[in-house]
Amino acid sequence: MQALLEKLIKEGIEQNIFPAAVAAVGVKNKTLAMYASGHIYLPNGPSTDEHTLFDMASCSKIMSTTMLSLLALEQGDITLEDSISRFFEVPLDKENITVRNLLTHTSGIAPHLLLQNLTSDPKNVFDVILSLPLAGERGKPMYSCLGFILLGKILEKVYQKPLDVLSKEKVFRPLNMLNSGYLPKGDNIAATELDPLTGKAIQGVVHDENARFMGGVAGNAGVFSNIKDMDIFAHMLAQDGQGLLSPISMLNARRNYTQGFDEHRGLGFHVGGLAGSFFGDLLPYDSFGHTGFTGTSVVVDPNSGFYCVLLTNRVHPSRENVKHLRFRRKIHNVMYAEFYKNRA
Repeated sequence: MQALLEKLIKEGIEQNIFPAAVAAVGVKNKTLAMYASGHIYLPNGPSTDEHTLFDMASCSKIMSTTMLSLLALEQGDITLEDSISRFFEVPLDKENITVRNLLTHTSGIAPHLLLQNLTSDPKNVFDVILSLPLAGERGKPMYSCLGFILLGKILEKVYQKPLDVLSKEKVFRPLNMLNSGYLPKGDNIAATELDPLTGKAIQGVVHDENARFMGGVAGNAGVFSNIKDMDIFAHMLAQDGQGLLSPISMLNARRNYTQGFDEHRGLGFHVGGLAGSFFGDLLPYDSFGHTGFTGTSVVVDPNSGFYCVLLTNRVHPSRENVKHLRFRRKIHNVMYAEFYKNRA
């Protein structure tokens, strides 16, 4: 399996699918293969290794905001049916939006807008998002980064601490993910896109514009991590939350709450079963995971405990590169098939 993983990653770099990639494949608490290759920036940046931090982009949603929400649910600090009006004064058209709606992307809140074009003060983003007209019908899935920004603000209100502190205290430290978090430090960080204003690669600063506008800490993006830590996180997911959550929380989190629609959503997680999805063609329908715009992804088969984590900086030097979409499906197909061939 190790040789096969190395071959796939090397091919991806040779085909200019991404400048750098690291990946881990395993089952439950056992790592079966791990490999790092490429350069943290082009043309001849330092080599990527297993300690290189990657901008996790929307994988932040499951690493930080979702985990904190599930922990708050277990501790009785929120319930899924709590409306956002329980925590903040909101306009009439949004008073019935619930925590469940935010987690399952069924709130009707607009998917994405550049908040910096709507306010000059990051402290106003919550009010700005709430002032926007709904873009869809509550109950129907429509992926919304803005909805997860609201969810992050709710968690900060509940615990009276910023999201970066909460995620470190409640998620990353308990799991011994000591290199994960918002606002990274150091030089061993994979570069993302070239900044259109400066022409220089963004490195160590979150790629997502709204999270960047908010100072690097947001409910939708901003977490950086390396493959060592993400392997730990995948172990937890593949073992029903062991070391962090109750198994019943994970069981409910990976359910498909949007059956009959063209998006399959759990609590924070994507759920498998749709043709052409990033899970590939071979993982079972109840697989779950998430992707990040920068080229990151996590998938888990809860039945066997198989997982695959892929970290790339495919947006370097430009987000116009979308070759990773097919590669992601391919690596999941190949590694899952290999896993099953070698099962005892």
